[in-house]
Amino acid sequence: MKITIIGTGYVGLVTGTCLAELGNDVLCLDLDVAKIAMLNSGEVPIYEPGLKELIQRNHAAGRLRFTTDIETSVDFGDLQFIAVGTPPGEDGSADLRYVLAAARNIGRYMTTPKIVVDKSTVPVGTGAKVRECIAEQLQARDLPAVEFAVVSNPEFLKEGAAIEDFMRPDRIVIGTEPGDRGQKARETMRSLYAPFTRNHDRILNMDIASAEFTKYAANAMLATRISFMNELANLADVVGADIELVRQGIGSDPRIGYSFLYAGTGYGGSCFPKDVQALERTAAEYGQTMRLLAAVEAVNQDQKHILVKKIIAHYGEDLSGLTIALWGLAFKPNTDDMRAAPSRVIIQELVSRGAIIQAFDPIATEEAKKAVLFDLATNHEAQTRIRFAPDQTTALQGADALVIVTEWKSFRSPDFGAMKATLREPVIFDGRNLYEPAELRQLDFVYYTIGRTGSRQSSTPLAPSQARSHTMTARALSESA
Repeated sequence: MKITIIGTGYVGLVTGTCLAELGNDVLCLDLDVAKIAMLNSGEVPIYEPGLKELIQRNHAAGRLRFTTDIETSVDFGDLQFIAVGTPPGEDGSADLRYVLAAARNIGRYMTTPKIVVDKSTVPVGTGAKVRECIAEQLQARDLPAVEFAVVSNPEFLKEGAAIEDFMRPDRIVIGTEPGDRGQKARETMRSLYAPFTRNHDRILNMDIASAEFTKYAANAMLATRISFMNELANLADVVGADIELVRQGIGSDPRIGYSFLYAGTGYGGSCFPKDVQALERTAAEYGQTMRLLAAVEAVNQDQKHILVKKIIAHYGEDLSGLTIALWGLAFKPNTDDMRAAPSRVIIQELVSRGAIIQAFDPIATEEAKKAVLFDLATNHEAQTRIRFAPDQTTALQGADALVIVTEWKSFRSPDFGAMKATLREPVIFDGRNLYEPAELRQLDFVYYTIGRTGSRQSSTPLAPSQARSHTMTARALSESA
């Protein structure tokens, strides 16, 4: 099939590349000239495992091309996938300006029948708005007889595993309009996704509103699980339970399962934060209050501060003179996405209290530099207290403690002996519960976690003033050695 992908962000680029890999002829449109030049040269503006190789292979085969020409892109594809951003507005609602601009351009330039597919995450009612925009443009051109159909086909891609998610989907949701127009579009979409249904049918057909709602409902459910586990973990810290054992106990129930049950520093990224807010806003427009989602969001915001609270409990409010190593900047492993990343909150809090940060991330360092510069744009003095290390060992050198924010695999099995020798003091604040508290206790680490028995420290705790005094003494001895 001939397919146009409007938008070469995360969703558009993965969708277009994977559809080209299946043998379709794909043209990707983006108005960012520099980005298109980069893609045409074989480079990729985002990090996603396996994506660069797929782009290069399909681009070389002629199945995947990139352009900034709107008219050419509309003329090209029988299917027009809208995969542009829907950032949150000031009130939390999804900003549809880019979706509707894409729809207007389709109506402005189309001369043959099209199927317009909403791939972007959009609130209920967007499909009708897309139809209205296209129809208005056709009417203005005196071409109201040109047929088109609107389809909702939400994506369910996890950053870091997007290729696998697209090529081996759990389900494919297709929302279509009623009548013959919708039936024809449904048949075309089924043909497009036929390679994924050879083993068993993964396609779920529904109306457009239900398809739009399904995407938000899925992300809201997953966000709820994360906040629920984080709230349980914070209680486990108080009562002395081990949240990892609790996770195993409840996850073994098939009605619950193990997915998204890990305690940590809160969710981030481009989907969960904005989609929870957008669903709340949609409810408000209809006079409904999403009390549970409001709590999910509040818990998540608080959880991003949980490691800072533990650091303050150990050292006190004033962190000046302390150097803290920080492992992990991206909001999750296998991506360079810094949007709503917990590390951004943690860094701001620590430097505002005088700490020096030595940060490392295997992939996200360059994006993190931009994000931190944005966050601290008005605080130039604080900017000078942030350093980015070339590797995780260098980040530890001269540091008084280690903070772990992202669960990259390379952090899971470190040389604890070397860590202990490199750090000024063996203190770890682990926001992802990567290690066994008992093992760290045997090695004389002070080990703070999220909701594990060992989070009460793996060695005898000191009062904040004592801990700080102990740290400064250790530093003096280290520097005089």
